Amino acid sequence: MTKTQHDMTDMAEGVINEVRLVGRISGEPVLVELPSGDALVTFRIAVPRPPERRAGSRTTARKHTDSVPCTAWAPRLRRSIATWRTGDLVEVTGAIRCRFYQAGGTTRSRVEVEATSARIMRRSSAA
Repeated sequence: MTKTQHDMTDMAEGVINEVRLVGRISGEPVLVELPSGDALVTFRIAVPRPPERRAGSRTTARKHTDSVPCTAWAPRLRRSIATWRTGDLVEVTGAIRCRFYQAGGTTRSRVEVEATSARIMRRSSAA
């Protein structure tokens, strides 16, 4: 089976983990070095929610955003993201990851987007 055939089979079975976010960087990216020596960059993207729609009611005027935690592991991608500034409009593609870790004697989890590609669409006008 070719890769394309395999991808089509996965889609038909509902097995897809692809994310595309377009939003603004809500804080400076942070370079993290793990005890293992691995490095990653973490950042957050603020993405607008679509207006709420409920059956039989009008669209609400309230505007909401979600702050989505993201990581990047690839060295080239880390270097690029490290130059981003708060307010930059960016596009990130990747996959949802659920990470488990120990903190304070308990197991905790975190859901984030692991970026596989990313680009600046427009720089923030704030210096």
